[in-house]
Amino acid sequence: HKSYTVKEATKKLEMYCAYQERCHSEVITKLRTIGMIPEAIDLIIAHLIKNDFLNEERFSMSFARGKFNFKNWGKVKIIRELKRRNISKFNIKLAMEEIDEEDYLSKLDWLARKRLHQIKEANLQKRKKKLADYLFYRGWERSLVYSKISELIA
Repeated sequence: HKSYTVKEATKKLEMYCAYQERCHSEVITKLRTIGMIPEAIDLIIAHLIKNDFLNEERFSMSFARGKFNFKNWGKVKIIRELKRRNISKFNIKLAMEEIDEEDYLSKLDWLARKRLHQIKEANLQKRKKKLADYLFYRGWERSLVYSKISELIA
């Protein structure tokens, strides 16, 4: 496969980061896949940070907003995914502040009602379990899920 000079790889990664917010681990993985050595990776990362192509705080906030707004993820899943990308506790905390509490609870209500409408199970316990499993998979907190289920299924 093609080998890149530091300058070529830097340009390539500038475009990669400009296309959408990236975290450090994604950029490092990308640089490794194009065959860059550790010294070159460090140089390019420093360049990307210095020129504001790479900003982990901005990435975290954008990630949290996007996953909540478009994928309907709960905070548990968002936090898990940010940790998996080696995002700092500080940036995870900032990212969580991007999600308005009122919007969060109304999204849970909307999601639960929508899913409940789709569940054709007659048995009440199985119905509750299916709804709970769906919401847990999406990363919503246990306490919120259980209180929503007892509110919706008498």
